[in-house]
Amino acid sequence: MAWIEEELDLSQINALAQGMVKHMGIVFTAVDDEGLTASMPVEESSHQPFGILHGGATATLAETVGSFASYALVHKQGKHTVGMEVTAQHLRSVKAGHIHAKALPVHIGRKVHVWDIRVKDDAERLIALCKLTVMVIDADGQ
Repeated sequence: MAWIEEELDLSQINALAQGMVKHMGIVFTAVDDEGLTASMPVEESSHQPFGILHGGATATLAETVGSFASYALVHKQGKHTVGMEVTAQHLRSVKAGHIHAKALPVHIGRKVHVWDIRVKDDAERLIALCKLTVMVIDADGQ
């Protein structure tokens, strides 16, 4: 079963990528019947002091891909989405290349969405398992 009823235009989603998303170099790369995928470069600026990807950078990618997937579901109804909780289990370190996160819907309710997000490296190795809970709000912030 497809998670979204309409065709998603990745160029339009990428055009919305400002602020932290742009700063981190996050790009939306694929949408399919399962979910939405985004990638992020692993560079020195996203490393922690020991030369590997900072866990917060991984969490940023996870929250971004899940939040944008939720937004794609509700924006035509005059709604926005905000993150409520993001968790990340870091399984493998990465020093360079890109990481790729795919958001898979767990629960799509009227007010709350929950996403499982799998983050992999360029070699398709699982580096983190994340979960994101998103609140759906009116576009005016209510």
